Amino acid sequence: MNENLFASFIAPTILGLPAAVLIILFPPLLIPTSKYLINNRLITTQQWLIKLTSKQMMTTHNTKGRTWSLMLVSLIIFIATTNLLGLLPHSFTPTTQLSMNLAMAIPLWAGAVIMGFRSKIKNALAHFLPQGTPTPLIPMLVIIETISLLIQPMALAVRLTANITAGHLLMHLIGSATLAMSTINLPSTLIIFTILILLTILEIAVALIQAYVFTLLVSLYLHDNT
Repeated sequence: MNENLFASFIAPTILGLPAAVLIILFPPLLIPTSKYLINNRLITTQQWLIKLTSKQMMTTHNTKGRTWSLMLVSLIIFIATTNLLGLLPHSFTPTTQLSMNLAMAIPLWAGAVIMGFRSKIKNALAHFLPQGTPTPLIPMLVIIETISLLIQPMALAVRLTANITAGHLLMHLIGSATLAMSTINLPSTLIIFTILILLTILEIAVALIQAYVFTLLVSLYLHDNT
């Protein structure tokens, strides 16, 4: 029986209806909240991590840029929890879908760019033409800078999709190799299984790092336009 490597990336359905929306709404339910005056250790650690991440991303922003802090913190928590839940067996990872990542990247990028054109239009237009550019190169540089600006959301989405998809494929291949070797050679199976465990730890780190990188790049785009 030949198993399709990309079967786990197909959006699941329930009675013919797409279940991706329910899966996307599930991670926020796992975030613990407290109704008491004194928080427990889990809530305290969670609040400390959120405050540390928010401080790291918002340090270089002005007052207008810091109005995005809640959105950026929510974004990094959503991507991180979604990536981590996707590492569970027989689960679906929405961030492996380029369409979903584009749906996150394009509105955030467009909002930052529009804010830049509204508040600092001279500085925004100055990015299209570096100072001291020779006159014959002006049309070419304007075209290049325009293209580089327009591909920013695509780069955000493709980076997240490629990293998460590659990790899942590699884990799937090594897991299949471990299962196949279990009936042939036990020492080799133990070696491959050890590699699989190390790769799983690496993928946990990648899931968190990619969430941070995605949010950090959105924060940098915002900083350039505020």
